[in-house]
Amino acid sequence: MRDPSTARADRTRSGPDGHRRHRPPRTRWAAVVTITRAVLIAAGLVTAYYLLPLDGRDTAGAWVLLVCGLAVVLLVFGWEVRAILRSPHPRLRAVEALTVTVALFLVLFAGGYYLLDHSTTGSFSEPLTRTDALYFTLTTFSTVGFGDITARSQTGRVLTMAQMAGGLLLVGVAARVLAGAVQAGLRRRRRGPSAESPSGTAAGTPDREAGP
Repeated sequence: MRDPSTARADRTRSGPDGHRRHRPPRTRWAAVVTITRAVLIAAGLVTAYYLLPLDGRDTAGAWVLLVCGLAVVLLVFGWEVRAILRSPHPRLRAVEALTVTVALFLVLFAGGYYLLDHSTTGSFSEPLTRTDALYFTLTTFSTVGFGDITARSQTGRVLTMAQMAGGLLLVGVAARVLAGAVQAGLRRRRRGPSAESPSGTAAGTPDREAGP
């Protein structure tokens, strides 16, 4: 005859706790996939920055490209927030969303600096290559500001101030929005399995059609 304590232990292992023991490998795999995808997307954006034909544009064209790029950043961010709400791993999806959004933001402004320098000579303290423009973007975003490359023209300084303001919004507001989306996604995931029973009735509600 089976020991009741052993039976209870078996039920515990086969219950929700037992399922949780099987979740870590799946979660680890999801983390690897998410991080790999985020790194690949960021690397793809940087590669596109180096390969796209950015030469031969005037200042107006650079501003149009920058405004359109910022609109794309907002659209991507909004899509990522919706994806976090529906994802089975909201935290991982938030990490991917922040990585992609920051990479797109930095590449966009690096392209803007490069175009401005080539359309208006003397906009910066030295001529900018694509690597120089990306370097200046990163030092501005991280608030390091070594001072080896500086904006000299009014347009260059306006563009740099726009990046500073956008960086503050990205770190402050966007991070808060992502954190809220993660919490909402976690609440939705917790409610999901218990919201309805397998037979389609609400959990904890007796089936009136069934017998006593």
